[in-house]
Amino acid sequence: MPDIMVLLACLSQCIDPTPLRQLGRVIEAMLSMSGRVTMRGLSRWSDRGGSYRTIQRFFNTSLSWCHLQWLLIRQHLLDADEVVVMSGDYVVVTKAGKTTYGLDRFFSSLYGKTVSGLCFLSLSLLSVKRRTSYPVLIEQVEKSSETLGQAPPKTKCRGQRGRPKGSKNRNRREVEISPSLGFIQEHIKRLLEQIGDAFKVVYFIFDGELGHNDAMQMVRQVGLHLVSKLRYNSALYFPYDGPYTGRGPRRQYGQKLDYRNIASEHLKATSIDKDIETRIYQMSLWHSLPYTFTRHFEITT
Repeated sequence: MPDIMVLLACLSQCIDPTPLRQLGRVIEAMLSMSGRVTMRGLSRWSDRGGSYRTIQRFFNTSLSWCHLQWLLIRQHLLDADEVVVMSGDYVVVTKAGKTTYGLDRFFSSLYGKTVSGLCFLSLSLLSVKRRTSYPVLIEQVEKSSETLGQAPPKTKCRGQRGRPKGSKNRNRREVEISPSLGFIQEHIKRLLEQIGDAFKVVYFIFDGELGHNDAMQMVRQVGLHLVSKLRYNSALYFPYDGPYTGRGPRRQYGQKLDYRNIASEHLKATSIDKDIETRIYQMSLWHSLPYTFTRHFEITT
């Protein structure tokens, strides 16, 4: 217990002594217990001064967890010359019952299906030197607020194929942010404000859910670059650099990018780790920022 309180001493600037002492009891119980963490389990595993009523008082206290976790990470885990990358992901926790706040059905990649539980957006800082992730901000996702404001899907009328008559070109960099992307953007800004000038964050990492243009523009609006997987149906084209045919509008789209057969002229780096060969390609595509692709190959003998 004294060792835990020494590590928590940096939090005394933003938390009162009583909640700080209660936090030490909770941490000690969490490190000792096994299985799912519950308030009753914390009270049973904690030492003297960690009764069930004390645990209730602690969790009823309003605390800025983002600020507390950032103070611990900056004080004990990151160096001044650290290269830091921001990452995010959704975490689904199964939960039974009907009265828990935010309880709904969410897709869980671990189960491969939608399950009844709670969903949280977790934003972490990745240490490139230590190859370690430090969660900083965790916010519960409310499914009702995500769908609020979304227009109902339009029924497709069967008509002539192709581009509708009278439609105009849209600026690919001026997109309308959906409620789900706005939720992520809001918390990215919150975390960047918390970090301040302590570290320079350049990249934001997310899974294939953000592998489209709207998500890339959302990340660019907060001054970061997106590292993600492309969606399975993404189609990218090179800009057309051929001659003008002499009639009609000038052609803009060039050759379609084949992900399996990328020209060697775009290859920037190659590395081999155990039996995996990694090739990094970089190129500029039509109406977009420069793209960097990474392909992994399994070496067979």
